Amino acid sequence: MKQKKGSLSLAPQLFLSLFSLYRSLSQSISPSISLPLSPPFPQSYDAVEPLDLEEFLMSQLQGGDAALMRELGDFPDDDLEVEHVEKECRTVRHSVPDEGWVAWSHVQYRIKSTIPVTTVARKNGWSAYSERASLHKTLQKQTFESDLQPEKQETRSPSLAVLSDDSGRTLTSSDFDLRSGLTPDPRVDGLLRFSNHDDLDRFNLEARQGNRHADLFALYPPTDEDDAVEIRPIPDCPKEHMGDRIIIRCQAIRFEIDVEPLFATLALYDLREKKKISENFYCDLNSDQFKGFLKPHTPQTDHSTLSRAAIFSITYPSPDIYLVIKIEKVLQQGEISDCAEPYMVMKESDSAKNKEKLEKLRSQSETFCQRLGRYRMPFAWATVNIMNVISTATLDRDTTDSDSLNGHSLDKRGQLPRRNSERFAAMEDQCNMSAFKPATITISTFCKQEGDRLSDEDLFKFLADIKKFSSLQRRIKTISGMIKLDVNPVHDNPMACLSAELIPVKPVAEKNLRPIKEVLEFPSSEVYVPHSTYRNLFYVYPQRLNFVNRLTSARNITIKIQFMSGEDPSCVLPVIFGKSNGPEFVQEVYTPVTYHNKSPDFYEEVKIALPARLTERHHLLFTFYHISCQQKQNQTATSETFIGFSWLPILSCDRLQTGQYCLPIALDRLPVNYSLHSPEKIPPQVPPIRWMESHKGVFNLEIQAVSSVHTQDNHLERFFTLCHALKGGATFPLRVREEKIPENKLEHQLKLSIISLPSSRLEPLVLYLHLVLDQLFILIMQPMVIAGQIANLAQIAFESVVSIVNSLHNSQELARDQQGRNGLLATYLYWVFRLIPHSSPKSCPDGVLPPTEGRYSTMGRASASTVGAMLLQSRLRSSSNPDIPAPHSAEDTEVKNILSAKVLIHIKSMSVSQMATCGPWSKQFHEELALQMVVSTGVCRENVYKYAWFFFELLVKSMAQHVSQLEKQDVPRRSRFSDRFKDDIATIVSVVTAEIGTILVKQQKEMEQAEKVNISLAFFLYDLLSLMDRGFVFILVKNYCNQFLRILCSHEHYLNLSLYFSSPASAPASPCPSISSQSSSSCSFQEQRILGLFDLSQEFKQQHYLTGLLLTELSAALDMESEGSVDTHRGKVQMKAINATYSLLCAHDLDQRCAQPEVRAKVATLYLPLVGIIIDSINYLDFTGTGLGKNKTGGSDEDPDNVTPINQSIAMAIAGNPFNTLSGKAVATLSAETSRNLLLCFLWVMKNAERSLIQRWTVDMPSVQLNRLLELLTICVSCFEYRGKQSSDKVSTQALQKSQQAKMQLEDSLLRGIGARGEMMRRVGGSDRTGQRENLRWRKDLTQWRQTNDRQDKTKAELDQEALISGNLATESNLIVLDLLETIVQAVPLADCKDSVVGGVLRVLLHCLTCNQSTTFLSHCFSTLRALIVKFGDLLFEEEAEQCADLCQKVLQYCSSHEGGNRSQACATLYLIMRCSFSSNFSRVKMQVTMSLASLVGKSDDFHEEYLRRSLRTILAYAEEDTEMQNTPLPSQVDELLRNLNSILSDTVKMREFQEDPEMLMDLMYRIAKGYQTSPDLRLTWLQNMAEKHKNRKCFTESAMCLVHAAALVAEYLSMLEDHKYLPVGSVTFQNISPNVLEESAVSDDVLSPDEDGVCSGRYFTTGGLVVLLEQAAELFSQGGLYEAVNEVYKIVMPILEAHRDFRELGSAHHKLQRAFDNIIQKGHKRMFGTYFRVGFYGAKFGDLDEREFVYKEPGITHLPEISHRLENFYSQCFGDALEMIKDSKDIDRSKLDANKAYIQITYVEPFFDDYEMKNRLTNFEKNFNLRRFMYTTPFTKAGRPRGELNEQYKRKTILTTMHAFPYVKTRINVIQKEEFDLTPIEVAIEDMQKKTRELAVATHREQPDAKMLQMLLQGSVGATVNQGPLEVAQVFLNEIPADPKLFRHHNKLRLCFKEFIMRCGEAVEKNKHLITMDQKEYQQELKKNYNRLRENLRPMLERKIPELYKPIIKPRLENRNKSSFFQHFERMLMCIWGTYAEMPSLS
Repeated sequence: MKQKKGSLSLAPQLFLSLFSLYRSLSQSISPSISLPLSPPFPQSYDAVEPLDLEEFLMSQLQGGDAALMRELGDFPDDDLEVEHVEKECRTVRHSVPDEGWVAWSHVQYRIKSTIPVTTVARKNGWSAYSERASLHKTLQKQTFESDLQPEKQETRSPSLAVLSDDSGRTLTSSDFDLRSGLTPDPRVDGLLRFSNHDDLDRFNLEARQGNRHADLFALYPPTDEDDAVEIRPIPDCPKEHMGDRIIIRCQAIRFEIDVEPLFATLALYDLREKKKISENFYCDLNSDQFKGFLKPHTPQTDHSTLSRAAIFSITYPSPDIYLVIKIEKVLQQGEISDCAEPYMVMKESDSAKNKEKLEKLRSQSETFCQRLGRYRMPFAWATVNIMNVISTATLDRDTTDSDSLNGHSLDKRGQLPRRNSERFAAMEDQCNMSAFKPATITISTFCKQEGDRLSDEDLFKFLADIKKFSSLQRRIKTISGMIKLDVNPVHDNPMACLSAELIPVKPVAEKNLRPIKEVLEFPSSEVYVPHSTYRNLFYVYPQRLNFVNRLTSARNITIKIQFMSGEDPSCVLPVIFGKSNGPEFVQEVYTPVTYHNKSPDFYEEVKIALPARLTERHHLLFTFYHISCQQKQNQTATSETFIGFSWLPILSCDRLQTGQYCLPIALDRLPVNYSLHSPEKIPPQVPPIRWMESHKGVFNLEIQAVSSVHTQDNHLERFFTLCHALKGGATFPLRVREEKIPENKLEHQLKLSIISLPSSRLEPLVLYLHLVLDQLFILIMQPMVIAGQIANLAQIAFESVVSIVNSLHNSQELARDQQGRNGLLATYLYWVFRLIPHSSPKSCPDGVLPPTEGRYSTMGRASASTVGAMLLQSRLRSSSNPDIPAPHSAEDTEVKNILSAKVLIHIKSMSVSQMATCGPWSKQFHEELALQMVVSTGVCRENVYKYAWFFFELLVKSMAQHVSQLEKQDVPRRSRFSDRFKDDIATIVSVVTAEIGTILVKQQKEMEQAEKVNISLAFFLYDLLSLMDRGFVFILVKNYCNQFLRILCSHEHYLNLSLYFSSPASAPASPCPSISSQSSSSCSFQEQRILGLFDLSQEFKQQHYLTGLLLTELSAALDMESEGSVDTHRGKVQMKAINATYSLLCAHDLDQRCAQPEVRAKVATLYLPLVGIIIDSINYLDFTGTGLGKNKTGGSDEDPDNVTPINQSIAMAIAGNPFNTLSGKAVATLSAETSRNLLLCFLWVMKNAERSLIQRWTVDMPSVQLNRLLELLTICVSCFEYRGKQSSDKVSTQALQKSQQAKMQLEDSLLRGIGARGEMMRRVGGSDRTGQRENLRWRKDLTQWRQTNDRQDKTKAELDQEALISGNLATESNLIVLDLLETIVQAVPLADCKDSVVGGVLRVLLHCLTCNQSTTFLSHCFSTLRALIVKFGDLLFEEEAEQCADLCQKVLQYCSSHEGGNRSQACATLYLIMRCSFSSNFSRVKMQVTMSLASLVGKSDDFHEEYLRRSLRTILAYAEEDTEMQNTPLPSQVDELLRNLNSILSDTVKMREFQEDPEMLMDLMYRIAKGYQTSPDLRLTWLQNMAEKHKNRKCFTESAMCLVHAAALVAEYLSMLEDHKYLPVGSVTFQNISPNVLEESAVSDDVLSPDEDGVCSGRYFTTGGLVVLLEQAAELFSQGGLYEAVNEVYKIVMPILEAHRDFRELGSAHHKLQRAFDNIIQKGHKRMFGTYFRVGFYGAKFGDLDEREFVYKEPGITHLPEISHRLENFYSQCFGDALEMIKDSKDIDRSKLDANKAYIQITYVEPFFDDYEMKNRLTNFEKNFNLRRFMYTTPFTKAGRPRGELNEQYKRKTILTTMHAFPYVKTRINVIQKEEFDLTPIEVAIEDMQKKTRELAVATHREQPDAKMLQMLLQGSVGATVNQGPLEVAQVFLNEIPADPKLFRHHNKLRLCFKEFIMRCGEAVEKNKHLITMDQKEYQQELKKNYNRLRENLRPMLERKIPELYKPIIKPRLENRNKSSFFQHFERMLMCIWGTYAEMPSLS
């Protein structure tokens, strides 16, 4: 696309919501900018000037009802409230140290800022997505038939004797008497009470309004919040990070012997990351006796140390997480192996034997405990894969003692999934930490600790081996024992829980329970959660000590670790956490001792609570001792021998020291001030210090810190240190690490530190994010005075904020919400950000210069709007190509000067501390922030607007706090903020507008980014409506009005802003003339005013500004033209526009302020233009995917992929427009869900608008518009149809699919059931069911298919609740439709087109009855129907005859309902139809009712005849009780009709008996249809019923035949009524389709006359009806694969279409024929036709079926066992064990059959044709169509066996002839003739050889030979293994010439057959030679060899001729020797001919 200078080009993919953006740009920025509009954009509409809202409200408040106006117009005083919320604390007290301790610490602000949070709350907020949890409690339960389980009908065993075709019965014969034994249902009260129509309407209205649900939207499933753009997710309150938590309880620790105290340490290790991921948890389960051993070393035991349960947290679950349990014991003499030997040797079972040894060991233990009780030694360890346990428990597996993690958790193969299995892979991918069941771990094997393998590296090697080999290695020594642990998930904090700092966690235990400790997690990867609690923990890990090179006796080495605050011994601090059963905090801790090891490894963890205030004197002191395990005689009491000292300062250059260290060891006492230096860098001392190993590092240790105080990041630490210096908390020069900073360099260094902030590592930056942002905002807001000058830090601080925001958004590790907002920043804004309270200016020193106009005193103040305009123009000039820099101009120079200028201000010398006291002055943060946003440039500016949401929300929150702090709520809105601030806001909005345009023009791929910025701006203006001058905000909206209207309109005071309470007359004059103000001479002012309420006029858009904008955008979106590739984007725009309106109305509906009906009526009036928009947009609605036309009992949900499309014409017929005359575009552009949302808006307006207003509107409505309104109502009924409990699911995610059966029923009923207009519907609409699939719209892409159906996961209670709400929604929406229909009907007398109106209303009501409805609605619907019949009965019966037929059928359907209330209403309605039609149309009604019942009985599977019989009795009761009509023939006529209906029901009883046997069922239906031979209407109905049954069974051919018979019947009677050449001459014309059709010949005229009233008056007894039947038959033939029959059908249809000049339908017909012929060509011989079986019934139990034989037609490739199994299953239900299946096909000897049994014989038969028939049956179709003769063969021998030797094998051929030709209207036909003849053995052989020869010939001479088929035939003919087959036949029959001359010819024929067979074999071998591949050469040679061998073996027999066959035919006589030479020559010629013939191979 070319781009002209000065213009912006728009990509066609841009959606509507950005159109207004460009329009506003073109209007407000530069008049030279032109905006070319592409087709996907709506037509432009003029922007309307908004009202000055504040002025308008003030003027209204001064006059009129001021109180009411004030209540409705202005916002409440407490609209916004700033709340300071105290953050919820998990523990009973905050973990912050005492104030006195940290009051002067430079980290004070970091400690204190982690407590309070601040929010801005909307007091009167509402949401359209409110909680509906208790809604179901207030709803009335709706009764739907589909949810009720009907009483099971009694099923009688089939009475097979009733099926003879000649069993006669009369039409009026009845098996039941209605008056005897039947009680009528309760009658409807007051059926005939009202003679006045107004009284009837009033009565119905009052009944409908009772028990209605006021809130329509409350019944509708809420929109997914992911799709709701107006919902700003509220971030979670900042809280301490916790992973998935599990609690582990230590139940028992036991070994084989129990002689000493043992101590356990538990921790988690991640093998994959090779990292320890939790701190240690210490516990012991020692008895009181063993605790007593240690009493001298345990001064006290605090309660917190008694814990035996710990809560572990796992942030990153992994299958490689292990729980490691280390066991220690008190130090004693000897190696670990020596100490462990008793545990490995002695057994618990031998305790009696080893009693003395145990006592000795116990005594030694007590001695060591008393002497060395403070020292420990390693003993054993065990481990278990904790994730395996959790995953196993999740899989519902219990870990028991027997088969649990026995033997060190490794003997668990029977319990856990095998490695590399799918289950294990699934377990590895998904470790469900919260849903597992409690498990018990039992570990029965310990590993002995190795003294030289104690480090964590060694532990990870052990774990890796365990994972790899799944068993312990032999080199690891094991100890028998037992650890029992319970593992449970943690959902809530348990009682008596302690935090990692040992502070009690809520809830606090009332009793003195044993505590549970929370174990601090060390996550295996980074965790990005800011600090929200105070935590300051320090971990010391001694690792290794190397004394190998030291010649010393120190071998039992321990390290005493102390935390010192000074160098004096008294300065030791009790901050080290104690272990189990001891003090909570201790002053020192000793590492475990490895016996006789000079270079021991350590695994100790020392946890220290760091003081908040650290000084350079704080350090760790390490003292090294040798421990004497055995006390010598001359040794003192102490067992410690001093070795040396080492230390580590806690701070280095004021920064906490962490990491790896290798320290030297001093051998002497330490010098003074040693703590000020590190041991490696201590200066030389006098006297010098003696060092071990010459001052080399020999002690390795690691330090870790978990601290919310110490950042452990250079950039952050530097920034915080310099900021602290600004507050006066430091002396100069300031030391930062190794650098000293004087005061005059502080500003420069601070700027550098601010710039470097975004360079910090992500994790510490996130951890301290709240503090960093707080400090940067202080720097932006407060001018800082450094060294007597004002420091210009605001711009740098702002840019740093922008960089941090950009970094956080660009990080892939951090989460965002659906609007693209970074979760951390959103949390900060919502909860943490808080303005610094203003101090009085008086507190500032005299020398401080007050800020100028509240702005930076460091900037030359230019108008923000000027700057913004210049920036904007600069931006636009360079926006066409980002690579071309904008031209440099004087304007740019000015901007640059503005940004860089500094005002030099001389102020008095002032210290930083003085500056801090005057702090904020009077500057406002929101003003400073807005200014920085306006003047930002470059990358900073781009990021500001890219992430505008952050700065907008920051502005809003600071504005709200500003208003709150200064108590300005009472100040007029116009005075709350300065004019310059408003200029800045206007500039920001304009710049953001330009930014969005720039993104879209330059980078079309950035549409998502543009949309996010768009949403941010919308929310910004949304918030400003609550804070600023609303007229000013409206002007901003005018400049930029697009899809963010949805957000603006979701404002809680939107209605007030829209002035919904104001009448049109109260608004000031519009600047332009209103459309409605133009007078018209054709209607009164009042009528024009009412019609104007439904128009989107200029006056409306000005007065109701936001509503007008929204509806204008909606209308424009719906009117967007379709343009190829932009369809998807157009659909998105339309969906957004509709969802915006939907969410807005939903909010009104659920808003308690709108609960009063009067208020709702006013609100509904506000949206009346929406009704017109929806009516005009009916073309775009997708109502085909919503399950239209569902039968009243519901339908099953099927796989959506299997649902075939519905025809567009059918969809139009559903909508009451069978002619498909909807104007405009007929392709739906809206998804089903979006269509539902739009329709619900329509229903809400109709429900709440004033009734009189709607009635007046419908009276004045043009007829075309009224018809569209009725169509819309029809669509509404279908879209909100109840789906039933079984399919109850969230409707917005339903696919709204139909089952195929229900949909096909719908199509057929529509195609047959809409009368004169519907008969030719397909031709008028130009589509058909199979011809134009490209136009079908039953499509997944338009119905928003969502495959996440979670119905299986819902409980029954949830399903019931959903069904309850869904049922009430369906009822309420249908009642709204009914209300509107009543309103329309009551306006009919005033209308001119009442005929079409009444018919249209009836169509809608009939559609209501078609859908699944509640009893509540049906009672009102039937009342409306009855009122319609009473008012317009004659009109309906005369003009709407076809619809009356539909009405009769629907009413009869409800008469069979198992719900009593529905039956009562239907009975009353049906009787009223009879009563009202009695005077003029009763004959027609009688016929329609009778046909409807016949159709109902024949098609409905869930039909209940006993309920319908009761309904007939009820109607009879109405007739008997109707006193007014007793003197008329009505009662007798009703009685006669009911008796006829009752007789039809009798057939239903019999039909139900044979539901499982389709052949029996079709025989019965055939007999019923035949019984109506004299009633063509009913016969036609039953033929259609049969067609429906066949189609349901996929018997398409038989279904088509039923329709052909029906068409022939129609043609027979049409020929009597009309005399046209193009019409078929009765049924004779149909003979080419099937000769069976002749049975439809009409009876003589004297029996039946088609012109009688009510006879042949059905919808199909017309030319159009005939065509519809034939077209349906043609389609069914096509589905059945009989494409040739399609041609025959259209030979009858074509003349009719040609006569009617219906060229569209002719084209369609030719297209179908072409497809049929194409199918014939393409499928060829691959088509599969029916398979036929002879079925014989034998036995008296079959009644009339005894000894009768049928030919059954089954689908292609049906095997004999299949039909045998089917019939056996059915008849076993009838006869049980008395049934027997005969397995062979020989003749049945009745004398050998058991009289008490029933026998069935089934034989496969093939079509049989005589030779003369084969001449005419050339194609495969002809050989399978019109079949009457079938053949089967029965092998037998003379001896009685079925099989024998070749020379004794006979065969019997049986030819069967059926009564009718297949295919027929039934799938089985009686056999009427049977012929049999036998074949001798040689004839059998001749047949077999001829068959083999034919097969070889066919396979050889095919155009494309099949090599595999050919080789298979050759293998069976000449293969070595089967030579005995043909060869044996030859040897049996050809080896010798038969003695019987009668066999000579058979012998010769067989010989000739073999000659041809050998010839064909030779051809096949040669053919195969050319087909084989290279690897088959040997196979070919073998075939050739076998062929030659066979030929040689057969040659003697084939050359042997029978001489008698070659004798002369005429023997020469002696007397004739003198004949002429001519006769002699003739005789010789005859002999030659005969010889030649005899030599020829047989071709027969």
